[in-house]
Amino acid sequence: MENIVVNCKFFRYGFFVLLVLVPLATKVTHQDISSLYILTLIFLGLGFSEISKPVLFLLCTFVVFARSFVDDGIEHIEAMLCRLISFTLVVFISATMTKHYHKIKKQEKELTIALAKALDSRDSYTANHSENVANYAIKIAKEMNLNATQCEDINTGGLLHDIGKIGVPEHILMKADKLTAEEYELIKLHPVIGYETLKHISDFKTNGILDIVLFHHERYDGKGYPKGLKGEQIPLFARIVSVADSFDAMASRRLYRNVMALDDIMSEIDKNKGTQFDPQIVEVFIKLLKIGEIKIRSEQ
Repeated sequence: MENIVVNCKFFRYGFFVLLVLVPLATKVTHQDISSLYILTLIFLGLGFSEISKPVLFLLCTFVVFARSFVDDGIEHIEAMLCRLISFTLVVFISATMTKHYHKIKKQEKELTIALAKALDSRDSYTANHSENVANYAIKIAKEMNLNATQCEDINTGGLLHDIGKIGVPEHILMKADKLTAEEYELIKLHPVIGYETLKHISDFKTNGILDIVLFHHERYDGKGYPKGLKGEQIPLFARIVSVADSFDAMASRRLYRNVMALDDIMSEIDKNKGTQFDPQIVEVFIKLLKIGEIKIRSEQ
């Protein structure tokens, strides 16, 4: 939800800037720029949708008086009331739409987390794997200076990256022995299954989430699956999640082995720089490990 918070701050600051500048611009230019008052009110509704309606009404009333003072100092009470009613409607409509948007985004987030937990619950050895991958991936993305919206999309993609495993039989996922060739081919289908499961969600087509689901097992040297993409042919978000996914796999206890030591994990990831992983992302990830920004779960 971080991008929503950032957007709210933008509209809040925008409201105060417009509240000061619009009257000044009107006085200086002597032009009718009344439409900018409507923009001021829209920013008020978008930026302060979570505050109480009485407070919103008071702020709206302040804007009405500000405009009345700039226009002609004193205005007939009937005109002011009409303006107050129309301005209040604009503010409340903007605030209601924003609250509805926030509610939808919150529900999407909760549904995504529920899906991820349902998937992880199939295997006690990989419990919280999806959340861990999402958290690691966000830290990498922030260190790479990706914006808040991109980080939120990476978080969602990290939570859903293994969703295709719902189509893989549980006896294969839980198998302690080495997989047969046929079983491994079934496992390799999970990115495509995940893509097919989520491809009808329109937002996922444009924000990189489907790329994460489909391509997080591609390798930088082109030897991954399902498409055999190479280098920067692999979408950036998928390259980030690939490193986070591999780290959590090595940092977690599995049926066939215990948790690897941090030094061994760092060595393994560094060894596969330029073959399995994007070298730039590995450098960022190793830095985060060394400064303690990313830790093995048992150390947290």
